[in-house]
Amino acid sequence: QVQLVESGGGLVQPGGSLRLSCVASGRSISSLYAMGWYRQAPGKQRELVAIIIIGVSINYADSVKGRFTISRDNAKNTVYLQMNSLKPEDTAVYYCNGRAGGYGPDYWGQGTQVTVSS
Repeated sequence: QVQLVESGGGLVQPGGSLRLSCVASGRSISSLYAMGWYRQAPGKQRELVAIIIIGVSINYADSVKGRFTISRDNAKNTVYLQMNSLKPEDTAVYYCNGRAGGYGPDYWGQGTQVTVSS
């Protein structure tokens, strides 16, 4: 029902910034239960980075608090992840996730690579 397409990844030096975008189609993001960003590094478990519980709350992983900001633009049906003060340990594939309410399905984007290296 919902297609999510991430973009904005790339190679940056430590201390640099990137903004990831997730464009949703098929359903308004404002009608979903939640929109979030996850990341997965090689050999590691996928982890929650930031999540918007629509109309309720915004939450961040402790490792990114103060550095990353999740936001949404309803007019563009897009969720963003602004990443500042990037560290090598932020290197991962970042995935956009949407969750429908009422025990509805999860939707995942294809991922976008973020590499933080000198």
